[in-house]
Amino acid sequence: MSRAVDDVKNWMNMFRWIVKLIRDEFGVDEKLLVRTATLETDCGLTIEQVEEVLEIIAESFGIRFPEGTLDEIVKLEELCMVASWIKGYYKRPEFISGGYEDRCRQMNQIAA
Repeated sequence: MSRAVDDVKNWMNMFRWIVKLIRDEFGVDEKLLVRTATLETDCGLTIEQVEEVLEIIAESFGIRFPEGTLDEIVKLEELCMVASWIKGYYKRPEFISGGYEDRCRQMNQIAA
């Protein structure tokens, strides 16, 4: 399930990587995969598919998403920012809660 991540060096590369993942795995038209797209409504993903996206990202980048991630992210851009922050490519997103931040930092050395 893991995918190559050698070209991902910053949050913009991460965004493009996630777009390709959703396009390739779930057949979502790339025109729908814009930063402000909501994962379920605009992209048409089910909760199970969003969870699968999280699993693939986690496995590919060697990071872990804590429980409650789907309560913190709604949009494609938010998913990218959180994954990029946990991996160390981006600053802490302002929209995440303090409790979620703490759980991320406990589970991911690089986010600490």
